[in-house]
Amino acid sequence: MKENDDPTIGHVSDTALVAAVYRAEESERPDALFRDPLARRLAGERGFRIARHMSLEHYARWALSVRTVVIDRMIAELLADGVDTIVNLGAGLDTRPYRLELPHSLKWFEIDFPQMIEYKNQQLADQKPRCQLTRIALDLTDGNALPRELATINSTAKKVLVITEGVTLYLTADQVDDLAADLRAQTNFVYWINDYFSPRVLKVLGRRHIRDLKNAPVRFVPPDWFAFFVKAGWKARQIKYLVDESLRIGRRIPVPWWARILLWISPPARREQFRRSLAYVVLEREAYPAAGSRDTKGTALG
Repeated sequence: MKENDDPTIGHVSDTALVAAVYRAEESERPDALFRDPLARRLAGERGFRIARHMSLEHYARWALSVRTVVIDRMIAELLADGVDTIVNLGAGLDTRPYRLELPHSLKWFEIDFPQMIEYKNQQLADQKPRCQLTRIALDLTDGNALPRELATINSTAKKVLVITEGVTLYLTADQVDDLAADLRAQTNFVYWINDYFSPRVLKVLGRRHIRDLKNAPVRFVPPDWFAFFVKAGWKARQIKYLVDESLRIGRRIPVPWWARILLWISPPARREQFRRSLAYVVLEREAYPAAGSRDTKGTALG
């Protein structure tokens, strides 16, 4: 990844730099929810330039910090359930293999764009992961290379967890459908941590935030997110709404006082919409996919 002075997101992989900035800033708070000592190094000067240029930066930092804690806890629970392999698709600059307490026997695969893998290998060459970490360079939308890599991983695993943190929302519905089919085709891929993004969120964020992401637009916002994945053979096992979790861990959403009053006096249905606007979901592989879904890519069932 080349350094440049442009403070805007030029490619979807630049969002990983911004995420690293927010993890670094959270880590340096006296009341930090987690510690990621490698985040500032990975973010680099360009990451901070982009982050300072973003609109609604305080809101994005809140969401990133809470989601990090939520996914950390989900991973711990699923490891206790027997997961022996983790596949982080679009891993970006995530450092969980270095900062989490993980069994040494755990196999962890990171798959991302070649330029991201090269940058990460360079920046973390002096660091030792706490598990068996392998990085694979490829585009997640490569319909030939990705299934081959997944099949290889599947052949040596017993119970696999897939993570797509902040990834699927940048794909088209067809690309997500293909990905769901590719994952489901692997018999030992059991769990999938995915991000739920309500269509209403885009309206709330406004034009300026959408303009920030013009080179990495949010594209996957189906009218019924859960039904989409049920049809693809994945059902929700656990749902963690970010608003609920932020209250639980003591990091409330940073909205002005008047917005809190407006929300408090709004109808219950609207408050519920707000509460359910963002979530992280553990999807579980269905034994039998729903009618009309695809058991393997391109093969319709039902």
